[in-house]
Amino acid sequence: MPPAALSLLAFLARLLGPWVRSVNATTLRADVQAGLLGALLVLPQGIAFASLAGLPPQYGLYSALVPTVIAALAGSSWHVVSGPTNANSLALAAMLTPLVAAGTPGYIELALMVTVMVGVIQTAVGALRLGLLANFISPAALLGFTSGAACLIAIHAVRGLRDTGAVLVGLTALGVAAAVRWKAAHWPFMLIGLVSAGVLAVLLPERWAVHTIGVLPSPWPSFHVPDVDWARVPDLIDKALALSIIALGQSVSIAKAMAARSGQRIDTNREFLGQGLSNVVGGFFSCYLSCGSLNRSLPNLEAGARTPLAGVASAGWLLVLVAVSSPLLARIPQAAIAGMLILVAWTLLDLPRWRRLARLDRTDLAIAGATLAATLLLRLEMAILIGTGLSLVAYLYQTSRPAMRTMGFDRTSPDRRFVVRGDTPGALPECPQLKLLRMEGEVYFGAATHVAEHLHALREYDPGQPASQKHLLVMTKSMNFLDLAGVEVWDNELRERRAAGGDLYFHRPRPQVIQIWTRTGFLDRLGRDHVFPDKQQAIAAIYPRLDREVCARCSVRVFRECQADDPGVVI
Repeated sequence: MPPAALSLLAFLARLLGPWVRSVNATTLRADVQAGLLGALLVLPQGIAFASLAGLPPQYGLYSALVPTVIAALAGSSWHVVSGPTNANSLALAAMLTPLVAAGTPGYIELALMVTVMVGVIQTAVGALRLGLLANFISPAALLGFTSGAACLIAIHAVRGLRDTGAVLVGLTALGVAAAVRWKAAHWPFMLIGLVSAGVLAVLLPERWAVHTIGVLPSPWPSFHVPDVDWARVPDLIDKALALSIIALGQSVSIAKAMAARSGQRIDTNREFLGQGLSNVVGGFFSCYLSCGSLNRSLPNLEAGARTPLAGVASAGWLLVLVAVSSPLLARIPQAAIAGMLILVAWTLLDLPRWRRLARLDRTDLAIAGATLAATLLLRLEMAILIGTGLSLVAYLYQTSRPAMRTMGFDRTSPDRRFVVRGDTPGALPECPQLKLLRMEGEVYFGAATHVAEHLHALREYDPGQPASQKHLLVMTKSMNFLDLAGVEVWDNELRERRAAGGDLYFHRPRPQVIQIWTRTGFLDRLGRDHVFPDKQQAIAAIYPRLDREVCARCSVRVFRECQADDPGVVI
């Protein structure tokens, strides 16, 4: 390859990603074939989702062109295909219809303006490398939101079936598409359902005539700056923020799902940047809010797509299909689209996942249920924020109560294995002078009170011990982090233990914990000889510091050192 070509290839690889180097005739053929399936899938979906968003049908097709290409080339995933989605469409309509009537010119301009604002927020998140924010959108909150959205989609669709003809056409579209999806999911079942419903609509008696979507304008979107009164922009900020969370949550979840199947590593920040640019540019080309689409991404991967060029090919094929079949598309019944939306709603509901959640995690089940209720009863931007907030509260509550387990020895183990006493009925009794405690979790400001109260309770009274356990050995290899509040907890424990005539010791604290203790001076106050790499070494070093008078009266003799002092005792 000539040096100039190599330089261009290197530049494109830095700009678009390493997949550029793998493009060849084989991958191009696979991507073009996968792109055709993607175009066939999005053709009916784009029309249906635009209707759900309160927009004319052509806006759904526009949104499957420009954003798809930009997100494919600027994003991180090789298989995620972006475009209009059911959740985004429903959320957009729910947020904008209280401001202006759906489908009106003013509504369209607001939808395009919100799309640009969402794109700016997403681009900023990616550019500032804040992709870790996606980790705070819990799967439970997204499940509740999408299930609530499914219910609203179904309600919206059923309202479109107002007469006998519409009911027959809608049920035909639903039944045929569902049957094809069940028997041959890789077929374009939505397209087949729409064609079947269209044929029935033509054969129906005139008195049962149904409305069609009508003639579509040019499939190629033109450049257009959203015409919105700037005084209304502040009213759109909270809506744009909520829509950004919804769209990014969907995109990242889908990208991770695709990566798990393909083995590709996802750069979350680049994915955010690609999604943001697709919405910024798309908003100026008559495209409404887009993000990664599971309905297109999974078939794209299964169809053999090798690179993001499959998304580009999908957009190209869509232009060809619309240009060739525009007269036929104009005859698609509105009721058939309603039938497709009911099928989409049923798919979104995901009942098996709800059943798994009910069996495995009641906290996440409650979060998902609350988010679902908020989606149905409140504004959608509030629902996703409530779900995310509840997830964070649940996480903080769980981490604020780290486990602190009393350790002992297994009576039946010849090598005197350490065990959790509460989980081992056959454990040996505790030493009346030395408490063995395993710390599990982080000691930060949210957990400091819980840890301090537990330590205080150990000092004050333990009904299972004949004497006060003035010495405490804390096993801290599972304590991954502590902040200043956590340091103060251990500082106070050290003072209290020594004031009572005992002491505090640690086993295997992590390097990052040692660093914090060193910077705050706690390690000097504790003494480096109070930190041990091994439990047996720790006990051997602590044992001589125990009260000999208590040892003389003790009948427990749990340590091997006890037997060494009194050879007549068999432990």
